Amino acid sequence: MSKQHLFALIMWSATLAATAAVADVQKSADADSRSASAQSQAEEAAIQRVLSEFRTTRVPLSRAMAIAERLHDGSKTADISFEIDGPPVYRVRTIRNERVWENAIDANTGSIMGKEMTSSLKELDREDLANILALKWIKQELSDAVQVAEKAAAGSALAGGLIQQNGKLNFVIVVATGDHLKEVTLEPPKVSKQDLSRP
Repeated sequence: MSKQHLFALIMWSATLAATAAVADVQKSADADSRSASAQSQAEEAAIQRVLSEFRTTRVPLSRAMAIAERLHDGSKTADISFEIDGPPVYRVRTIRNERVWENAIDANTGSIMGKEMTSSLKELDREDLANILALKWIKQELSDAVQVAEKAAAGSALAGGLIQQNGKLNFVIVVATGDHLKEVTLEPPKVSKQDLSRP
């Protein structure tokens, strides 16, 4: 999952009618600046809508991850995002060996919503596959990164995943703090060859 994709998931789930107004802007000398301003206002409104919904939820992201991981013993969360294109849910992808599961966890009750999607690693696109395979080579898990990010940003996480940035693997966690979304980037420690040789 790319950094833009992670943030886009949050924005997409908060699609507003205001974005349609952007498309109606007539072309003129300053249409581009008006369009950029309208787009910026629409994005800010979408962020505020996400934050408003998120503040009323009862299930924290870390609990949603734990719920999803319990569905398949030994699985680890690859990525998670908060979505509001219906009842608020966390969309969680977990992995174990060659299997990938995607579940929607109700953000208020913690119950599983809808049908679970199952796939194999072979069905993923190249970027997702690389990021998921990289989880085997790092010591930290997404749940650890979420705790660090929430503490560092003094807020509550609403999305996160392992992302390639400038040739490096980083956890990117989106944290709600006050009226803003903050992106916290953490470079996970890698598993050493010595760690791999231990039973």
